[in-house]
Amino acid sequence: MSPHGPLTGHTIVVTRPRAQSAHLAEAIAAAGGTPLVFPLLEISPASDPQALQAAAAHIVDYAMAIFVSPNAVDYALPSILANGPWPAGLCPATLGQGSVKALLAHGIEGCIAPTERFDSETLLSLPELAPEKVRGKRIVIFRGDGGRELLADTLRERGAEVDCITCYRRSGPADGAAPLLAAWRAGQLAAITVSSSEGMRYLVDLLDAEGREFLQKTPIFVPHARIAENARALGLSNIILTDAADAGILAGLHAYNWSA
Repeated sequence: MSPHGPLTGHTIVVTRPRAQSAHLAEAIAAAGGTPLVFPLLEISPASDPQALQAAAAHIVDYAMAIFVSPNAVDYALPSILANGPWPAGLCPATLGQGSVKALLAHGIEGCIAPTERFDSETLLSLPELAPEKVRGKRIVIFRGDGGRELLADTLRERGAEVDCITCYRRSGPADGAAPLLAAWRAGQLAAITVSSSEGMRYLVDLLDAEGREFLQKTPIFVPHARIAENARALGLSNIILTDAADAGILAGLHAYNWSA
């Protein structure tokens, strides 16, 4: 930990799933801050693996495979590769650069992905997913439970045949809000980082009246405008919108006026 970094003296909550929290937590510590890792979403395999196994067994029948997140890569790819190497004619696509890196780690290159905003809308705006490109094609989307339907619905409207495969599920923290409340009561919680709208809902639902009062006074750093909009819809106002991904959150933390 740096004793004189821009985040010195500040405890900052990292709410990414545990397997994805290390990079941001380490960067906060390197800048002098104290990371409090508190995953709002726990990730586990889908309760019924049959749909994933069936899609994996027939993966060569698809023209494109879309992974909505690094979790989708981590939970779908082992089943796909258990049936053989990645098919030469199967185009990989994803919503963000984290998933691109996860695919590259398995030797899967040529992934179609946004380079700025990381969401379904931006992926759909890419020329490779234009109506004339996807019409008549079979596309499989690997995702978690309860995902948005925009991507699948739009591709179907464009003439594609789309299968959505749930390969992992998300659940709230098992231990409740006790670690957050303890840090707030001790005056040691300076900020919270939240990387998904679903996580934001879990956070609000998790807290009692005392916790929500603390939350209203705590800056919440979010890397996407939709998360900020959902936070405001939940009644929160102290929202700081940053650039995308961990790098954007970290830059926002560095730029924040902590003495205000």
